[in-house]
Amino acid sequence: MDASFDYTQHPHRRYNPLTKEHILVSPHRNKRPWLGHVEASQPASLQTYDPGCYLCPGNARAGGASSRQNPKYTGIYQFENDFPAVLTPRLRGSSVEGSSGAQNPLFRAEPVHGACDVLVFHPRHDLTLAMLAPEDILRIVDGWIEIYEKRGSQEGVKYVQIFENKGAIMGCSNPHPHGQVWSLSTIPSISAKELESLREYSLSNVTESVAPRGPQGRPCLLCDYAHTESQNSGDHDSDQNRIVVQNEHWLALVPWWATWPFEILVISYRRHIPSISELTEAEKHTFAEIISAVTIRYDNLFSCSFPYSMGIHQRPIPHSREQERQQEEDDTNDVAHLHVHFLPPLLRSANIRKFLVGFELMAESQRDLTPEQAAARLRECSGVHYNMRGS
Repeated sequence: MDASFDYTQHPHRRYNPLTKEHILVSPHRNKRPWLGHVEASQPASLQTYDPGCYLCPGNARAGGASSRQNPKYTGIYQFENDFPAVLTPRLRGSSVEGSSGAQNPLFRAEPVHGACDVLVFHPRHDLTLAMLAPEDILRIVDGWIEIYEKRGSQEGVKYVQIFENKGAIMGCSNPHPHGQVWSLSTIPSISAKELESLREYSLSNVTESVAPRGPQGRPCLLCDYAHTESQNSGDHDSDQNRIVVQNEHWLALVPWWATWPFEILVISYRRHIPSISELTEAEKHTFAEIISAVTIRYDNLFSCSFPYSMGIHQRPIPHSREQERQQEEDDTNDVAHLHVHFLPPLLRSANIRKFLVGFELMAESQRDLTPEQAAARLRECSGVHYNMRGS
C-alpha cells in the first residue's frame, strides 16, 4: 500500500469477513452540505400509560378481540404476535413438508413455518431500554433466554431470531418498549452467511495464541476479532480505536466494516459464548449493563430517543443432546459466537438519516463518517442519560 495513504482521509474499501462483502468508505465527503430530506421532530416525551396502546397493561390488544386482553402485568410480558409473519403448522392447516412443485429452477419456493412472539420490556409506555435500569434489562435478557429455549426446542424449528425495532423511522408500529422473537423452520440468509463464514474460519490455519478458541479448540473469527479490537482500547485518542464502551466480559464497538454511521457490535471477548443460554450469571449481568450503556450513549448523541434495529446472532437453536451427538460426528457444528448488532439510521442529527440508495443499492454499501470517527463521538457521550442528569 502507498505509504502516503491515510484511511482517515482517503477513500478506500473495507472487507466484512462475516458477510464477505465490501463497503466503500469516503471520509473526504464528510463536509458536503445537506439539502435533502429532514425527519419530523420526535415527541419530547410519552405518557406513562396510554389508554389507546395495545401493549399497555390491561388494554385490549390489536384487533380488539375479547380474548386478546393484556393482563395488568408488572414486569416483562410475552405473548404470541397477533399478526405473525410465519404460522405454526396448526394455524397453516396443512403439512409443512414438500415444495411448491415447480420444477423450473428460476421459480423455486419452499414452505416455511414457525412462530412470532412479542416481548414487552416494561409496563410503562415511556421507558425504552435506554431509560431502564440494568436490573430491568436483566429481566428482559431472562425473557429472551426463555423464549429462545422454548421455541428452539420445538420440532421443526431450526432458527430463533431475537430483535427490536425502535422508533417510527425504523417502522416500529407502537412506541411502547418491546421486541420480537421470530422462530423459523429454516436458517435465514444473513445468519446463514455469517455461520458459513465462521465455519470456514474455524477450519482455516489461523493461529492466535492469546485469543479465546472456539469449539474443539479451533480458531473463531469473532474471538480473534474481539481480541484484536480489545488491544486498541488503551489509547482513547488512537485513530484505530473503535471501542465505544467495554466491561468485564463485553465490548461495544463500531466494527471496522460498519455500514450504518453509528452501527455498534456487542461481542464477548473473554471467552467463546455460542448463545445466551450459555451465559454465566456474571455474564448476564454485564450483558444487561452494556446494552444499557450502548442505548444511553445513543440517546445522548443527539439528545433524542435514538432509533435503531437491534438483533442477536447466536446458535440458531439451543444446544441439545441430539446436537451433541451430531457434533461428535461433525466437530465444526457449533461455530456460532454470540453477538448483537445495533443498526441505527441517524447520520448528522436527530432529523437527518442515512439512506441506502443509488450506489448502495446498485453496487455496494458506502459511508462517509469513518467507524473510528463514529466510535470517538459515541465514546465522548455521557454514560448518564440526558433526561436523568441533575435528578
